[in-house]
Amino acid sequence: MIIAIDGNEANVAKRVGSNRFAFEVLWGMWREIKKRNQYSKRAIEIRVFLAAQPQKDFPRQTSWWRYEVFGPRFFWTWTGLVKRLYFGAPRPRVLFSPSHYGPGFSPIPFVISVMDLGFLHWPEQFTRKDFWQLKYWTWRSVKRARKVIAISQFTKKDIIKTYHLKPGKIIVAYPGWQKTNANQAVKPPLTLRKVKEKYGIRGDYILYLGTLKPGKNITGLIEAFRRLARKDVQLVITGKRGWLYQDIFQKVKALGLERRVIFTGFVADEEVRWLMKGAKVFALPSFWEGFGIPVLEAMAAKVPVLASDRGSLPEVVGEAGLLVNPNDVEAISWGLEKLLTDAKLRRQLIKAGYQRQKLFTWQRCSKIILDQLLKIAGEIK
Repeated sequence: MIIAIDGNEANVAKRVGSNRFAFEVLWGMWREIKKRNQYSKRAIEIRVFLAAQPQKDFPRQTSWWRYEVFGPRFFWTWTGLVKRLYFGAPRPRVLFSPSHYGPGFSPIPFVISVMDLGFLHWPEQFTRKDFWQLKYWTWRSVKRARKVIAISQFTKKDIIKTYHLKPGKIIVAYPGWQKTNANQAVKPPLTLRKVKEKYGIRGDYILYLGTLKPGKNITGLIEAFRRLARKDVQLVITGKRGWLYQDIFQKVKALGLERRVIFTGFVADEEVRWLMKGAKVFALPSFWEGFGIPVLEAMAAKVPVLASDRGSLPEVVGEAGLLVNPNDVEAISWGLEKLLTDAKLRRQLIKAGYQRQKLFTWQRCSKIILDQLLKIAGEIK
């Protein structure tokens, strides 16, 4: 039984958001299939389709896990992928795309995954090109897909309401938070002191982790940070630049916070772990989130969480964090102050968060997706 996976979303060096989701699901499936093939006479074979050579940290090739690299690379999901599905051999029974986009045309059923529909609710927070691509391709793919994987109940409900789909077509598979370490080169051990020195962090700090883009409400976080009574705390903003991020840097300059707000840019996973461990508070006051993996990372690092009460975040955080209105700067500032100073609340949320993060694993997420693919493949004669 051959299943194909579009691996391009994972095939990048600096992974965030959907890239991380795709990469971890690949590894989760690799482990799950390895285990199943040991005990089943009917072997499962995976073909990972790519437009470029796989990254070095991808799962290793085996007799049941193979990579196929082909083109043309331009408009790949409508050219190279379609050509392979119709004319290539062997033909898989089903295709999974861990992104919003399925193939332009397909002779076999396919499954896609949707992170969120924020681009439809806040189109002004996206470039024109990205907005129209997301709007058209997501609509087309959702309508044509056999099943749609949603990463939260919030996203599932939004998909049903927006595209008028039957609930049974959307399957929820919550992401995990543990980052795969397989095949990573051994490097000199890090310490919190070394990481703080590298980025010029002094003393206590509040941490934000995520792409720099309007939907994350980073300008609101910066304004809330300025209002804190404590002036000896820094705000560390970690993540690569996304789009329409200029206002974030301008906000820091306008408020005269250049010496208290630190931008690290994209950092390696090992450094992220230390930045999490050393933070006094983790803040993610987004206007919307399809899930919010960094929240779980903070909980696992025993750091109290302040998050938005919008999107999927209440679903993920539960009662293990402090939820605030992202449109209310005063509420964000109050929440930060509370988590910095209220020792009893800190202990309570740290304990609750550490227990809650155990509920979300990449292996469980990957198993749910694989079971759906196998079910679809088994329905095809």
